[in-house]
Formats: sequence, C-alpha cells, structure tokens
Amino acid sequence: MTALSLPDIAAQTSVQAQPTLDFVGMQQIALPVLFDGKPLDCRVDAGVSLDDAGARGIHMSRLYLALEALEQRELTLSAVQNVLRQFLASHEGLSRRAWFELRGELLLKRPALVSPLAGWKGYPLALAASLDDAGLHVELRLTLGYSSTCPCSAALARQLIQQQFVEDFAGKPLDHADVLAWIGSSSGILATPHSQRSEARLQLRLDPALETLPVRRLLDAAEAALGTALQTAVKRADEQAFALANGQNLMFCEDAARRLHQALRQQNGVQGFALEVIHAESLHAHDAVAHSRWDGQP
Repeated sequence: MTALSLPDIAAQTSVQAQPTLDFVGMQQIALPVLFDGKPLDCRVDAGVSLDDAGARGIHMSRLYLALEALEQRELTLSAVQNVLRQFLASHEGLSRRAWFELRGELLLKRPALVSPLAGWKGYPLALAASLDDAGLHVELRLTLGYSSTCPCSAALARQLIQQQFVEDFAGKPLDHADVLAWIGSSSGILATPHSQRSEARLQLRLDPALETLPVRRLLDAAEAALGTALQTAVKRADEQAFALANGQNLMFCEDAARRLHQALRQQNGVQGFALEVIHAESLHAHDAVAHSRWDGQP
C-alpha cells in the first residue's frame, strides 16, 4: 500500500480574502528557564500575526519547538530575541510580528534586619517581548510587597498619648523612673498607628540592548526606596527593628508612588514605566491606590 502524506490543513489557502489577525499562537506553555543560575518554572504565551489574508492558519508546532532554545538556559534578552526571530523565520510570508510573554515567580533569599536569619521571598514577574519591523520591544513587570504606616493615624495616636500624659502627670513632679514606667505601660501608650501590607506593581519598558535582565537590581532599588520591605524569618530583635523602620517611615500611597517614581527614573536600562501602589487599608474596607508613569522623556 502506498503511504499517503499527512494532511496539512493549516497550509490550505482561501480564494476569498479573509481578515488578517493580530495574534495567533498558544498560551500557558510550561517552560523551565534559568535566572541567575537558578531554575525558574514559567508559563509562556507565544504567537505571531497572521498577515497573509489567504492563509488559513499558522504552524503552532514551529513556535513550540523554537522555545526549546530557552529550556534550562539563562534567560537573556538576546536569547528571547533569537527565539522571536525564529518565530518569524518559520512563518516567512505569513507573519511580520512575533510575541513572547513569560510569567513566573522569582525566589530570592533575603536577610533579616538584625539577626543572622534569612528566608525566601517570592516576586511575581513577567517578561513580554515583541519583534517587528521597528525592532525589539521589551517590557518587564514586577510585583513586590511592603509595609506602610499611615501618617495621619500616627499623628492621631501621638495626640492621644500626649493627652493621656497630661492627665496622668498633671500637678505631679516628673520623676524619671515614673515616666519611663509610664512609657512602657499599655495605659501610657494607649494608641498605635495602623499599618497595612501593601503592594507595588511595576511595568517597565527596558532597553532591548541590555545584556542581562536587571531584575534583582530593580527590586533592590524599589525596596530601598520604600524602606519597609516585607520580611521572612525573624527574631524579636528583627521585629523590633521593623517596628522602628515603620515608625520612622510613615507614608501615604502618594508618598510610596513618588518614591518609586524617583528611584526608577535613576535606573539604567529603564526607558519608561508605569507603576501602581496599593495600600490594603486596615482602617477601611477599601484599598488606597496611586498610579504614576514616565514616558522616557527628560
């Protein structure tokens, strides 16, 4: 019996003109890569445009196989660009644009504030890249958590403590030991400001000529600007240091957004950004948010 060739339905053409398509491809492809030499389990979306109005479809298996070039290898922009070029080369005549988006969670070991302890903290990230006639376009998205203490709440708490001090010591001679005991008592420090776990979401347009992805540098710069990054393993000394940092680092969501804006403007390789901060209010049932962006202009 003569072997028949396998049918290729996607290669069929239509005599009638059909609409072109902006994106055709796949989502949620599992792909292990390396970042800073450490494994990163990711999900990838990959696709190309379908610019040939007469073509019925693309060759998705060619996109899938091209991703093997990133498997278990260091994630770099040059490697991503090579994959996108392969997407287009394998669809010559069909496509003029190629897309790639990778999502995962980067685990970094972070030291405690005072003690020798350390623990792992997860940072969700996404790397999106596209290639067309204008060149390579790269966007990095990062999410990081921090603590924020409300300045208004802190001022109100201080006022209550002042009032209580006046009531407790009115007409009495101030004795050092009595004042010290009062400060350390719950009846003295009867009010505390409210803090909340907060989150910053960064959307960064990167210079496509970067040799390496500056993820760690950008996270470090953002956490330094905010001043009260979430902690991992702690002892009581670390918890006390964290309380001190929060007390000396009062900020509204507006303050956090402005700090991040200024810090990101100073980062090499960042050509523009949009950011969002979310303070998950402990006073209200709603969140406080602030947005900022920079288009790369001086």
